[in-house]
Amino acid sequence: MPGRRLFVGVPLPEDAASVIREVVDDVRAMPLPDGARDVRWVRLDGLHLTLRFLGPTAESLVGPTMAAVDTIASGAIGPMSIELAGTGTFPSGRRPRTLWIGISQGIDGLSELAAATESALVAAGWQSDGRPFRPHLTLARSDGIAAGRMVADRLAAVLADRRISCSIDHVGLFESLTGGGPARYVPVTLRPLGPSPRPAGPVYHLDAPDPS
Repeated sequence: MPGRRLFVGVPLPEDAASVIREVVDDVRAMPLPDGARDVRWVRLDGLHLTLRFLGPTAESLVGPTMAAVDTIASGAIGPMSIELAGTGTFPSGRRPRTLWIGISQGIDGLSELAAATESALVAAGWQSDGRPFRPHLTLARSDGIAAGRMVADRLAAVLADRRISCSIDHVGLFESLTGGGPARYVPVTLRPLGPSPRPAGPVYHLDAPDPS
């Protein structure tokens, strides 16, 4: 189906994103064997936790999906605290395709937000996803290359004793723009979590230069 490539997610705040940039810099500073191809790191100016990937979206569904994000945001109690720690891969074998950081605290709150997202999207005309929610922060895609396992192990070592605490306070509908490097994630609409009377403010764009 043609259309804009969309997903619903929560952006990571700058304080946590800056720590993750340091972690990625430490891992990337470690040389790879001669001839080895590196993993494809995501843009570090658009780190987020995905609540529901939607994919190519017909224009007729964009408006109802934006309204669903309003419903999700207003139905939340408010900002939530989470902690990122530990790492993993999909799949978990010697040739991983995705490298990620896990969530060690705040899983229940994120799971409730994901359930509210599913309900709002179904009401807006989307089919139910049906897959279990597994909260994680994607950092790189390795496409099964030989060095993928090595980089994943290095990431795990750098993060072994670190905990990254932060507050999640917005939910948004994002568009994934590809071409010319890693995908860039641009908010279509972004709303504060909680039944706040404050105006949401203008939609902003994550157009700071990628520090990677």
